[in-house]
Amino acid sequence: MKKLINNAEDVTLEQLKGFGLAHPEIEVHFDPNYVAVAGGVQNRVAVVSGGGAGHEPLHGGYVGMGMLDAACPGQTFTSPTPDQMYEAGKAVNGGKGILQIIKNYTGDVLNFRMAADLLRDEGIDVRNVVIDDDVALKDSLYTAGRRGLGTTVIAEKVCGAASQEGYDLDRLEALCKKVNIHGKSMGMALTPCTTPQNGTPSFELAEDEMEIGIGIHGEPGTERMPIKSADEITEILATRILEDGAYTRELTEWDSEKGDWVDVEVKDITFQSGDEVIAIVNSMGATPISELYTVYAKLAEVAEKHGVKIVRKLIGHYITSLEMAGVSITLVKADEEILRLYDAPVNTPALRWGV
Repeated sequence: MKKLINNAEDVTLEQLKGFGLAHPEIEVHFDPNYVAVAGGVQNRVAVVSGGGAGHEPLHGGYVGMGMLDAACPGQTFTSPTPDQMYEAGKAVNGGKGILQIIKNYTGDVLNFRMAADLLRDEGIDVRNVVIDDDVALKDSLYTAGRRGLGTTVIAEKVCGAASQEGYDLDRLEALCKKVNIHGKSMGMALTPCTTPQNGTPSFELAEDEMEIGIGIHGEPGTERMPIKSADEITEILATRILEDGAYTRELTEWDSEKGDWVDVEVKDITFQSGDEVIAIVNSMGATPISELYTVYAKLAEVAEKHGVKIVRKLIGHYITSLEMAGVSITLVKADEEILRLYDAPVNTPALRWGV
């Protein structure tokens, strides 16, 4: 696989330097690495996220007005370290606490939890909300429970707008949890991807094969089958999402009254006829937008058959896996609050409207 890199070990650092030069309105910090809104946050809850590089524009591309206040990039497909999250949190703390939005991968969850503990030692109230919207699986070798996929983008947009609107930390945490249980995603791959540090494909696929139920870290999916048409692929993903049951699991969250981490039971919604949804048709990296429109046409048809109305949509590159060819679909049930906050102005490198 040919890549536009210099030294494989310096990929993230060099990309951050380029990102900072391209977007001078965003502050890029090094050692430890994080990006943050210029001037910090004043008198509102800060919203912070992060994860391994290789998923761009997630998360750095969503730093800015109406979305994230800071993002911490790890090495390719590797969780950022607690000191990155700690320093980013201190930099954007506006005196009202911090909401950390975390994809459900073990390293991310553990490191963000350690960072939250460090920030609390500084007297800063921090809440962690884990996004686990991948309907492809319950458990895998790469995560405890369902993985975090495209609902992360909607959570960052909605919660960023709510922070701008003045939600306090309790209310913002509850909103983020609601978005999580309202969102479901599933992805597929036509090709694997290759990390710069490894130099070999993450898994093998024959020319006539595709992988269903992939994650965003180059891991293989849950099922391999002969390649099908765009309509057939879309129907597989959309039907699985729309007909997914009320998945129940335990997530660990901070209990302010007990002053400790506790396990709580969480249960997803199920999609019902009459629901309105926000849809994402996302390229895994190499799939062009022209092909995504073909997927969206079939998705709209399948949703209509289920009585579900798509009222907002994003079609393009939002949460990728390097140069993997493939697509993921996300549907988030949207009530009046979620829609209002989704429609609120946003101005980031990757998302911009209403300004």
